[in-house]
Amino acid sequence: MRLFRKIRTISLLLTGIGCAMISAQAAPKKLPATLQNTADSAAVAAQRRDLEIGRSMETFFNIFREVNLYYVDTTSPKKIVKTAADAMLDGLDPYTEYLPAEEMADFETMTTGKYAGLGALIRKSSDGRWVEIAEPYRGTPSDRAGLKAGDRILSVDGVDMAGREVAFASDRMRGKAGTVATLVIAPIADTTVTRTVRVKRERIAIPAVPYYGWVSDSVGRDSVGYIRLNSFTEKCADEVRTALNALQQQGGEAMRGLVLDLRGNTGGILGEAVKIVGFFVPRNTVVVTTRGRMPQMNSTYRTVGEPIAPTVPLVVLIDRSSASASEIVAGALQDLDRAVVIGQRSFGKGLVQSTRPVGENGYVKLTSAKYYTPSGRCIQALDYSHRNEDGSVGAVPDSLIASFRTAGGRMVYDGGGIMPDVRISPEYLGKFTAILMGLGYVDDFANRYAANHAPASDFAVDDMTYAAFCDFMDDKPIAFESGTERLLKQLRRMAEREKYADRIASQLDTVAAKIREDKRTELQVFGPEIREVLGDAVATRWFYDAGRIARQLRRDNVVRRAAEVLLDRSEYTRIVTMQNTDKK
Repeated sequence: MRLFRKIRTISLLLTGIGCAMISAQAAPKKLPATLQNTADSAAVAAQRRDLEIGRSMETFFNIFREVNLYYVDTTSPKKIVKTAADAMLDGLDPYTEYLPAEEMADFETMTTGKYAGLGALIRKSSDGRWVEIAEPYRGTPSDRAGLKAGDRILSVDGVDMAGREVAFASDRMRGKAGTVATLVIAPIADTTVTRTVRVKRERIAIPAVPYYGWVSDSVGRDSVGYIRLNSFTEKCADEVRTALNALQQQGGEAMRGLVLDLRGNTGGILGEAVKIVGFFVPRNTVVVTTRGRMPQMNSTYRTVGEPIAPTVPLVVLIDRSSASASEIVAGALQDLDRAVVIGQRSFGKGLVQSTRPVGENGYVKLTSAKYYTPSGRCIQALDYSHRNEDGSVGAVPDSLIASFRTAGGRMVYDGGGIMPDVRISPEYLGKFTAILMGLGYVDDFANRYAANHAPASDFAVDDMTYAAFCDFMDDKPIAFESGTERLLKQLRRMAEREKYADRIASQLDTVAAKIREDKRTELQVFGPEIREVLGDAVATRWFYDAGRIARQLRRDNVVRRAAEVLLDRSEYTRIVTMQNTDKK
């Protein structure tokens, strides 16, 4: 009861805080009548808002007290507060959320790229019975202990993992750095035996730059550098700097350009984005401006230090998943006419979040400002401040989209993400291939193949290997219905309603027989792309994430187009000096 009295006292104090703050102010100097009326109105509005906050707090406390005292079953105050906080913030935007103490470890991993554990991705086995190693990170404790993709985890520190979910296993594999985890595994090389592995947990740093290297030009020379940046985590700018310096030293004067790949990069720390832009533009250049309701949220971020690649021709790759800090980098370099942006329109997140402590080691992560690129545009695509009656939000309408000018006078637009200078339609995997990957069959085969074959840097899935995969798939269940089959079903229903079913039934059956391909036929139809994803999966087992990315670069049409632009100096110059960006 003392806790309730204390909360109620705080609530009552909040109820009267507006009056206290106003009455405590020194009497202002005499103002003109118009300004005096405006000031009085503002003061009254502020007082009303403070009173509303206080009364709302008291109402919440009263509900919380009555439920915890009189509800028929025992309640969890902690759970009630979490549920109430989630509901309270749900109507704002997807980025504003309550983070209790137990969720802060995941938040730290997301922002820093670091956690204490064994250093391996894990997944559910395709049959759903086990958790298994999906990929050990290079050089981590799991890698040094010899764990391989496909190793089945039978127990962790004596806790049986049979039938457990991935999150359950992950929680037990993580822990304080320096402690030892004891794993009993069934190794992929021979699942009929078991092996006990003791692995010391360490502070794991997930690389933000998993790969950098070269894109060969038309005559096979390594002249265009390439850097993949997966996230804007803590010190990711240092990783980009290391990669850029290495490429410049290797390429020397022969380096004709650089591709910075931000596809799939959902953002992260704003300060790291500013540092990365600073590698390519002069010192003290404005990169981004933030503006919020509170004055302390208004800031202008400029580059610090001299650039390390001020004249290297630059292409930035983006797609629909490139968001937040990725859009700051792409938007700033586009506005400054320093890079050609290639790919698809970016996500459109022009909001900045900050964290505020709220007690019990928990935080609220809230949207505190919008950001603006050097030309002055905010590229926020969805309007969370004006929700529809059903709670949904709409995109910024074309009528409200404004135009801006880059440093060189090119036209750019706000309100819908970063529009690339060179647009390339995305390429998607076929549905059948995506299903095979989603069900884990591609990984299952790759695990077994990699465990029984020596690594080969020029590995390709030949006819014999693909035939082995088709044999492997014979007893694997697949629920696959093509779009054509779904349309045929709709046609049958329409024919039944319109009394045509009897007359065209035989024709529809003939069409159905032709499109109802068996599994073996689908494996042949989608064979070319299935071979590629199989090759990628095997390369990952042998050469980690970097091996997969290097292999994918050889068939990446977007990277190929970026290299063409960089190697054609006249086209590069035309784009960054004259071409207007279309808002469509």
